[in-house]
Amino acid sequence: MKINLRRQKQVGSIFLVLMAIFTLPVNAAIDKHVTTTSIAFGSCASQHKPQTIWDDIGKHQLDAFLFIGDNMYADIEMIDGERIYEPVSRPERFAAAYNELSKVSEFAGFREQVPLLMGTWDDHDYGANDAGKNYFLKHQSQQAFLDFFGFADNDPIRQQLGVYHAKTLIDDGRAVQIIMLDTRFHLGARIENPNGRPINKGPYIPQTNKQESILGEQQWKWLEQQLKQPADVRLLVSSIQVVAYEHAWEAWGNFPHERQRLYDLIESSQANGVVILSGDRHLMEISKDVGQLGHSTPYPMWDFTSSGLTQAFSEVNEANSFRQGNVVRDTHYGLVDIHWHQTDLMQSEIVMTAYGLDQKVFETARVRLGELQVTK
Repeated sequence: MKINLRRQKQVGSIFLVLMAIFTLPVNAAIDKHVTTTSIAFGSCASQHKPQTIWDDIGKHQLDAFLFIGDNMYADIEMIDGERIYEPVSRPERFAAAYNELSKVSEFAGFREQVPLLMGTWDDHDYGANDAGKNYFLKHQSQQAFLDFFGFADNDPIRQQLGVYHAKTLIDDGRAVQIIMLDTRFHLGARIENPNGRPINKGPYIPQTNKQESILGEQQWKWLEQQLKQPADVRLLVSSIQVVAYEHAWEAWGNFPHERQRLYDLIESSQANGVVILSGDRHLMEISKDVGQLGHSTPYPMWDFTSSGLTQAFSEVNEANSFRQGNVVRDTHYGLVDIHWHQTDLMQSEIVMTAYGLDQKVFETARVRLGELQVTK
């Protein structure tokens, strides 16, 4: 699906550039970045906690917001004032939890104003912590998810196994493809560390059985088709981290063969301009894989993790050889601004910024589109 973005911000930007042309001294440089596509995203939003962060997100002139997992916590109920945390065992609980989120006034107001809201799920809105393909209410969970995000009753996704889908935004002739992966419905078995959890690490070690998958074969085939679609920038959304994995919590690194398969598919399909967006970890960090731990990458693989729309502050002490800049555990969201260069597409700049409350900047990273091109 392609969506044309026709926004007043474009008209305003053109007006500002025209004004600059007439006020600049002779031979002065003119900013070639006239059009900007702005997409915010976030994850891990407890419906039982304050969500004033939506007011901050709404201050940006957005083209879309991506809700990328743990959009609510169906597996946490407040019963008679007591917090009950257990896997969802009643199908009606999903609709009830989404209804709780819908009643959060700040979210409801934000949803009314944002031009496009897209989503995928992670484990807690799926129905159970770290749940995968064997979760017995996954079909009922899917239908509740599709109801919340407004998919039509006759949309083919309602007959599909999983919530993966994609849209392409057209902004002044430039195409931004948003690919929403489903890392739950087909998620295979992981291996827990037989020696227990090491200090400052999670419980998992790499899966050696290559038959175990994250996406499942049908989704892999669909993803290949999507990566072959024309686009200038592709935001590949995974609820769990793709690049970082040394922490040993849930990540693509639990399935090394799947992680490499993703890199190889990006390369073989000549899918330029991929930037990964991820959540799950209750922290913010930006990771970049250029093969520093021996992986074969099609080009620098950036993974912008934003996970903590209702997160309380605490220190983070874990390794990540791919990390660029700060790691922060606090309430925050991510913003991706694509500044389109009007005369040289490869000079277009993708700016990744993590914001906290009151739009406090936690970290910023920049990459030129020309750096995200398959050359082999």
